[in-house]
Amino acid sequence: MNDKVNELGNLPHWDLSNVYPALDSDAFKKDMQLVGKKLGDLDAFLSENKIGKLGKPESAAAAAPVVGELLDRLNALIRLMDTVQAYVYSFISTDSYNEEAKRILSQLEQLYVRLEKQQVQVRGWIGALADLLPEIVAQNETAKAHQFYLSEIAEQSKYMMSEAEEELAAELTLSGGNAWSKLQGTVTSQLTVEFELGGETKPMPITAIINLRSHPDEDVRKRGYEAENVAWKRIEEPLAAAINGIKGEVNTLNQRRGREDALHSSIDQARIDRQTLEAMLSAMKDSFPAFRRYFKAKAARFGQQALPWWNLFAPTGELESEFTYEAAREFIVTQFGGFSDGLAAFAEKAFEHNWIDAEPRDGKRGGAFCMGVPAVDESRILCNFDGSLDQVSTIAHELGHGFHNECLIGKTELQAITPMTLAETASIMCETIVSEAALQQAASPQEELAILETSLIGSSQVIVDIYSRYLFEKTVFERRAEAELSAEDLNELMLEAQQTTYGDGLDERYMQKYMWTWKPHYYSPGLSFYNYPYAFGLLFGTGLYAIYQERGADFVPDYVNLLASTGLGTAANLAARFDIDLRTPEFWQNSLKVIEKQIDRYVALK
Repeated sequence: MNDKVNELGNLPHWDLSNVYPALDSDAFKKDMQLVGKKLGDLDAFLSENKIGKLGKPESAAAAAPVVGELLDRLNALIRLMDTVQAYVYSFISTDSYNEEAKRILSQLEQLYVRLEKQQVQVRGWIGALADLLPEIVAQNETAKAHQFYLSEIAEQSKYMMSEAEEELAAELTLSGGNAWSKLQGTVTSQLTVEFELGGETKPMPITAIINLRSHPDEDVRKRGYEAENVAWKRIEEPLAAAINGIKGEVNTLNQRRGREDALHSSIDQARIDRQTLEAMLSAMKDSFPAFRRYFKAKAARFGQQALPWWNLFAPTGELESEFTYEAAREFIVTQFGGFSDGLAAFAEKAFEHNWIDAEPRDGKRGGAFCMGVPAVDESRILCNFDGSLDQVSTIAHELGHGFHNECLIGKTELQAITPMTLAETASIMCETIVSEAALQQAASPQEELAILETSLIGSSQVIVDIYSRYLFEKTVFERRAEAELSAEDLNELMLEAQQTTYGDGLDERYMQKYMWTWKPHYYSPGLSFYNYPYAFGLLFGTGLYAIYQERGADFVPDYVNLLASTGLGTAANLAARFDIDLRTPEFWQNSLKVIEKQIDRYVALK
């Protein structure tokens, strides 16, 4: 890996020294103690004001100042806790061998359980105040500023068990769903594979093996696919136990809370309705024939009838060279500047101050993400940079999340709660800016082909593969309600989902039955169905980009205002600002037509 790092330039590790000097620093220890104190103070405040499901005050006048102070306390506490958590997770996600970080994370999880138990009381109390909320909001400025949050909490309080049951559930998740989730993260991040590359055989982390999917040599891709499957086979049983534990827990709690099904809470978290989801899924399904044309055209470039999995992410065409990290930085900042000076300045700041952890290494988790660090109003980005255009797009994508966080500065923690659907808006926009710029600058048909390939790989993953993940998770929830699923059951369900979506575009002999093992989204007990929001984000972002192309610079202030408001309304209401109706298939179909035009161009290129 070191030779590769040298070729790509200095791949940075992120810097959080402006947050705390170290895990064992006095500043960090002081804030950990302060979290405990603030939780204790909040306990006393809740008790003193009889905040709970049965503690309804006599009047709005009596409740208004209590609601205002409660919101202030929650905002301050969450801001502190999320900062501490982000700092600890910066070690966990980049070095799963760090025992000190894991110990502190365990302590922090106990504190989050205390917060969850307090929020159970708050949700029950706000639910009991539902009929008084209009008067409370009118009488208290803090409550008025948090009107949407209060209304949403009141509505969702309908799906609560008793306070005692909710508190017990919060405590048990430490040894249940959260424990299973940590197992999956630890086992997969520490998985290594002996692999021959460049004439040298050595152990490689599974993240590096996954990156071989886009290697220019088909023999390397194929051997990487085979090695990956051998590796996943070694750990499929503990991962099957983990997914069974998590989905079983979620099913049980959903039933006790009166949810219709596992999808119910996900839709509410996403701030959409079933009509919106069905409209989008219907449009996605209708687009499968176009994507299969792309898969078959790509297969033909390799002399194949259908794509084996190892060629699904393969590059075609030819770029002049791979990107060094500095070249990626320059390209991204330049293209962002064409959209807005503010976006470019943000990206430059992120690069300059080492907000990005780019080097793949043993113990570091795969994939990419962006996390906010509230106390310093900054973000940190994890990726595994390999010099490909795909990784350049990934950095642009994650910088979009960071820019979204930047737009939310000034909002309180409760005002900034963004649903999964709208959380992908800025990231898709930034990714689109970069890919469109790359296409426009293509110097030859082969370069255009290579850039289109990168874009269509991403789009096909977010439309076709995401649909397969949605089908898989839906079926897992349904089957788990009847009995545990074996690793072989999970493999079969994944293959069935891929056959339904990819169809004859993929070679059915060489699909990827182990997709369920390494995707962390399946292993979140509090966030089911973290798949379709990516499709929502791609299509919503694509639709917004089309509006940007029509309106030009005048679009940018409205767009920034939208990002600043994602915690203050439903997806449908915020989309209506741009005259978008999310509940009909037309909007989704129009966004997909943009991608289908790329497919047409890809097929036409020789």
